[in-house]
This record gives sequence, C-alpha cells and structure tokens, in this order.
Amino acid sequence: MPLWIPITIAAALCQNIRTTMQQKIRGLLSVDGANFVRYLYGAPLALAALAFLVWGTGRTVPTITLAFLGLVTIAGVAQIVATSLMIHSFSLRNFTVGTVYSKTETVFVALFATYIAGEPLAFGSWIGIFVCLGGVAILSVRGKLSDIRGVLADLTHKGAVYGILSGAVFAIAAGTIREASKLLTEGDFMIRGITVLACMNTIQVVLMALYLARRDRPQLGKVWHNWRSSIWVGIFSVLGSAGWALAMTLENAALVRAVGQIELVFTFISSRLVLKERPSLGEWIGSILVVGGVVLILVTR
Repeated sequence: MPLWIPITIAAALCQNIRTTMQQKIRGLLSVDGANFVRYLYGAPLALAALAFLVWGTGRTVPTITLAFLGLVTIAGVAQIVATSLMIHSFSLRNFTVGTVYSKTETVFVALFATYIAGEPLAFGSWIGIFVCLGGVAILSVRGKLSDIRGVLADLTHKGAVYGILSGAVFAIAAGTIREASKLLTEGDFMIRGITVLACMNTIQVVLMALYLARRDRPQLGKVWHNWRSSIWVGIFSVLGSAGWALAMTLENAALVRAVGQIELVFTFISSRLVLKERPSLGEWIGSILVVGGVVLILVTR
C-alpha cells in the first residue's frame, strides 16, 4: 500500500475530531475566533516538529524561495477564508448542509489538478469522486434518504452558497500546498511536508492575529481565556494538517482529498460506538458508497 494512503486516512480522522471540537467552541468564540485557535495552538506544534526533524534526526531544512513563500501564503490565506466560510455555513443553515456543500472541495481540487497543476485524473477516479460525494451527502443526513432532497433543494440559500464557496477555496489551499511542496527538492517527504506546514501555520497566526487585533480585539482575550477547550482544536488541527501536507507531498492533491472523504465514515462509526444506536439502511448505503468510491479512485488512479 502506498504510504500516502494510511497518512491520508489518519489525517481524515484527525480532521473529523477537530471539526467536531471546533463546532463546540463556536458557542464560546466568534467565527474568526474559532478559526484562529486552530492556527494559534497548531503553529507551535508544527514548528516543534520541524525543530525535532532538524536537530533530533539530522535532517536539513530545504531551501526556501520567494516562490515557495508566495504559494504557502496563498494556501494559508485560502485555508483561513475557507474555514470561516464553512463555519458561517454551519451557523446560517446547519452542520449537515455546511458539511455536504463544503465536501464539493474534492471536485474543485480535481479541476485544479487537471487544468492548472497538470496532474489530470483517470476517468475512473472522477467517477469515484462523485460516488464518494453521494455517500457523503447520505451520511451527512444520517442516512435519511428523504432529507437529501431538502439539503440539495435550495442552492441559492446563503448556507449552501457559503458551503460551496468554502469547498472552492479549500481546493485552492490544497492545490497550492501541493505546488509548494513540489518546489522543495531537497530532503525526504517528511521534512518537506512539515516545512510546508510550519511556514503556512506561522503565516496564518501572524495574519489572523493582526486581523483580530484590528477588527475584533476582545476575541484575542477570549481565545486565551478558553485555552483548555481551544488547545485540543489546535492539536488535532496540526495533526490533520500535517497528514494532509505529507500526503500531498507524495501524491496528487485531488486523490488525497478524495480518499480523505472517508472522514464521514469515521463520524458514522464513532456515533454508533458512542451512542450505541443501530445504523439505518441509508447510513450503510452511504458508508458503502464512500468506501466504494475511495476503492474505485485507488484502483483506477
């Protein structure tokens, strides 16, 4: 099995945990405050990981160019904007609608990879992406097939629009992370992926701190005051982001994000284990579609 596959699955699991925690602290912080914590507490961990690789294992930091810094800055800003749009989508409609529409990211990433990055996908991979997206939609409504029509009915609703926009901007982030990693030609995939993450998270902390200081200064105090809840968002965020960065260093970003759709299956499994509920037929169908789509992507890639 290619190394990027288990790394992607681990990243999806961490992202699932982080998104759930981030939604919970939404009641304590504003949209921007909830967004800020994932970088504030994640950046030091990313820098610590980079320091360990350099001083603990003898690796060397790859040469950093202006082009690389430009790409990671674009990726960092895109990730900030996309996360804010996604959280807005949750608040305007609900978590389900926001999740379904934000997952259109995989389609946008595939278009980016094909027409901009010059890494076209096989026809079977495209089919797999849409199969996964169908499974995600079913799992997001907890297997109630009759509810899918309601989720997809109003494309002009602000919640849906924000969700789709978040997917498009997340795709820009994923594509530019992949392109930035390709500019680092020295060292193994580990040092290159963590270098991308450490640089991007550091830029994100600086930009968001300046933004909040100017637009919503009280949130800086609230983020610090609620550190016990917020720090876990940062920890799982950096673990997930590290996984995505490492996987995208090894493989086409579109394939990585498509396989990452298995995140919704983790939500399905965890809710069953914790709540001891009996899965519905629709949830089984959704899970099978997601897993089947992922398998199709891997087989035809």
